[in-house]
Amino acid sequence: MSSLSKLHCTFSFFLLLLLPFPADSQPTSTNISLSSFLTTTSNASWLSPSGDFAFGFQRINIQALFLLAIWFNRIPEQTIVWSANRNNPVPTGSRVQLTSDGLLVLTDPSGRSIWTANSVRTGVSHASMLDTGNFVLADSNSSNLWGSFDQPTDTLLPTQTLNQGGELISKYSRSNHSSGRFKLILHTDGNLMMYTTAYPQEKEVYSYWSTETLPEGYRVMFNQSGLVYLMAKNETVLSYPLGTDGESTQDFFQRATMDYDGVFRKYLYPKSNTSSGGSGWAMKWNTQAIQPPNICTSVRGLYGGGACGVNSYCHMESGREENAASPSCKCPPRYVFMDPSDESKGCMKNFASHDCRAESNGSGDGQFDIMEIPSTNWPDFFYDQLESQTEGMCRQACLSDCLCDVAIFLGGFCWKKRMPLTNGRMEEGASVKALIKVGRSNSSSFAYPRKKDESSLKLTGGLLIGSSVFLNLLLLSTTLLFFSWWRRNNKRGQLHPTSSVNLLSFSYSQLESATGGFKEVLGRGASATVYKGILQNVGETVTIAVKKMDKLWGVEEGEDDNREFTTEVKVIAGTNHKNLVKLVGVCSEGKNHLLVYEYMSNGSLASLLFKADPRPNWYTRTQIAISVARGLVYLHEKCSTQIIHCDIKPQNILLDESLTAKISDFGLAKLLKVEQTRTMTAIRGTKGYVAPEWFRNMAITTKVDVYSFGVVLLELVCCRRGFEMEGYEEEEMVLVDWAQECYGARMVRRLVEKDEEAIKDLVKVERFVKIGLWCVQEDPCLRPEMKKVVHMLEGAVESRQGKGRLRNARSPW
Repeated sequence: MSSLSKLHCTFSFFLLLLLPFPADSQPTSTNISLSSFLTTTSNASWLSPSGDFAFGFQRINIQALFLLAIWFNRIPEQTIVWSANRNNPVPTGSRVQLTSDGLLVLTDPSGRSIWTANSVRTGVSHASMLDTGNFVLADSNSSNLWGSFDQPTDTLLPTQTLNQGGELISKYSRSNHSSGRFKLILHTDGNLMMYTTAYPQEKEVYSYWSTETLPEGYRVMFNQSGLVYLMAKNETVLSYPLGTDGESTQDFFQRATMDYDGVFRKYLYPKSNTSSGGSGWAMKWNTQAIQPPNICTSVRGLYGGGACGVNSYCHMESGREENAASPSCKCPPRYVFMDPSDESKGCMKNFASHDCRAESNGSGDGQFDIMEIPSTNWPDFFYDQLESQTEGMCRQACLSDCLCDVAIFLGGFCWKKRMPLTNGRMEEGASVKALIKVGRSNSSSFAYPRKKDESSLKLTGGLLIGSSVFLNLLLLSTTLLFFSWWRRNNKRGQLHPTSSVNLLSFSYSQLESATGGFKEVLGRGASATVYKGILQNVGETVTIAVKKMDKLWGVEEGEDDNREFTTEVKVIAGTNHKNLVKLVGVCSEGKNHLLVYEYMSNGSLASLLFKADPRPNWYTRTQIAISVARGLVYLHEKCSTQIIHCDIKPQNILLDESLTAKISDFGLAKLLKVEQTRTMTAIRGTKGYVAPEWFRNMAITTKVDVYSFGVVLLELVCCRRGFEMEGYEEEEMVLVDWAQECYGARMVRRLVEKDEEAIKDLVKVERFVKIGLWCVQEDPCLRPEMKKVVHMLEGAVESRQGKGRLRNARSPW
């Protein structure tokens, strides 16, 4: 640049300094003093020095409800990036005040407190809306005591971090800011993951994306160069979830948002048409990067509606979300959305179903047609599989089957399905085809056939009697021929539904094929061996765990083990809890009894707790303990038939991809009839976890599980086995007794002396030890119920001891 040009630029800069600043961008008086307040009716806000961000009330709908929010103030959209009351909007007349005590409080028109900034530190002297988008409470030295950056909703801004345990929860829909169906969370084990949630509980259900950075992931950073990255504690970059293309914050407003459709996006908005980086970008929010690239195919699993709701399918369409590919939820032909204002609820038929009870349901010809959707699939669950089929044969098979709602055709295979249809997706170019059975009438009403007059019935009866001999002979012959053909050709087996909901019936040969001849052993027990298997399901593979029973508990020689097995399976199939391993299917052929479970990718708690290096951190261990306790509450109190597990131990606690704990082997438990609360049975369980009453001919109740859980809880606290000789002094070998000694001497710290994270949380450590010792009391009447254990672990109620001492006998090792 020439000297003349430099002089011209310098002179122009000084001229700009002489111009007056707009009132909302002047940097003077940026601090918000104590006792300041805003109301919904004042139409005022607290601005950052540059005016880029504003803090105040945003009206969100025509009913005059408001969010206390932070938004981009210099763009027409005024996009919200944070809100205090997303699930509880307030009416006109509400106000937010920075009180004289330094509390930031949101109240409704009646003065009732709706939200308070949870600053537990005193000394707040003022508040500030910073140019970063962070609203802070600060002391007289301008040290931040609380900030909105520490409690994000669905968005990260440049300079903001997401630490371990932090999460972003999507809004429910484009216009509904309440918590939605998707979550991004940085676990304390270092893994950054995305989940579908069990709306409205916000509990993680299914993980559909992960950085797989166990255990290094420490913090997500959004820097001023526009890069979002996950780094380790030593500041090494582990992953760029939104790519390595970045733009300077000097030229663009930027945000990274977990959107309502489950996609994590990075957005850019040019600050001006003439900025050096803004050329080529439209003056609106532009999507620069997304994760995952295709959520329609990323959300998978054996249950759940998928990226969209049940009976719908997901299709990635370009240009829907700020000129980038975005998922679109669609209904099959002649189906309509259950709620047009909320597509996530899924679809329903807009015609009468094929009724198996109606007369002449036969082929369905004349009443139903088949309409196809190319490249579309609902890959989960089917009740019948046909081989060596043409598309025409597949169409006719569904059309003539009153149970069939959809047939999936691919490569000569025809899979018949019935509602509800889950995890639907359209994949451009895929050769799979969905064949939808639809009624020729759009009316969803259905009238059952009228009764025929008596003469018609007589005529029909006469014809039936006259032809009964012929029909019976024909039916018998056909049945024998079909059975012979089936025995010869059913080597692969078919999937058929049992009477239980979503429980599949497998043939032995099919499971033998899926496991490669029962080759890969996942675990062995006293009565069963578990094998890993791969199931081919509508062109996709699903990993399963197959438990092959060697013998059945409680079945004497000569008894009907099939009946006992079927009865027990029905009870297991009726269970449904996130902390129980899900039973997918069953096989019972002669003496072969097999159970098919969901596959748990992180193995057993025993492997993680006693073999893994490094061991799981303190937070993870506490969450595992609470999860197991919740699972036991469900078995003891919320099943139609009460289940006592009888063998709670780390080997029977499995962990999924997000380290969520799930109880297994409850299918081997003693099942109680409705009127029973106590039972007598032979000794069950594993040495070290067995309650004393097993050895004393006492009645067995749910308290045996409480005892076993107490031992497991102490193992989780101390990260060691209940009995270990190597590396321990004699008084330390039996963990239960060692824990009692340390607790009684007020030296609980010795139990976790090598665990820095646990040492920093000694109050909780002491609480967990106290609960564990209470659970292993010798008298079962003094042990707490599992429901109370959950409340104590969560800190909802005080962990008081029972009437007796916490511990009064040596464990039977």
